[in-house]
Amino acid sequence: MSLKIVEAGFPVLRQVARPLRPEEIRSAPIARLIEKMWQAMRAAPGVGLAAPQIGESLQLAVIEDRPEYQEGLDAAELAARGRVPVPFHVIINPRLTIVDPGPAEFFEGCLSVPNYLALVPRARAVRVDALDHEANPITIEAQGWYARILQHEIDHLGGTLYVDRMQSRTFTTAAAFAEARQQGQARQQGTGGNPD
Repeated sequence: MSLKIVEAGFPVLRQVARPLRPEEIRSAPIARLIEKMWQAMRAAPGVGLAAPQIGESLQLAVIEDRPEYQEGLDAAELAARGRVPVPFHVIINPRLTIVDPGPAEFFEGCLSVPNYLALVPRARAVRVDALDHEANPITIEAQGWYARILQHEIDHLGGTLYVDRMQSRTFTTAAAFAEARQQGQARQQGTGGNPD
């Protein structure tokens, strides 16, 4: 059974999620939650999913940018975004440090704000210190699209949605964006999938 992804308007999306203790992280219920989040993220499909998006106010997110999600993009688009495949992994209790503030501006979507996109400025490179699914400390150095995904998911853990950071005059439906893109009128090329 797939988890339901909650949409904007649910209070859990606007709360600061609570950190997990190491013993909680290593527990069977959290292992099951991670598995179900992975399944829900893939089913959506998305490249990230934070626990608040499935109604759990926990400092936990899953991330995976599969090669097949990039198949519709040409080499120039991939290079402009700095987008490469990212294997599945979990971040728990993350702390984000900006390495290169950029900004990099691309259209972004969200599984909790379905069928809409907007241009969102994000840092070009970040460092994330977190715990993995076994409560081991990890450090992630990321740039390009991977850095964007991390920022988007960590925002969810702090009660922030991309609409809080977007350039408001670029807010559009996914259908209108696709039509404008076909006509060559979009400000930036493509979304490349929902960051989550």
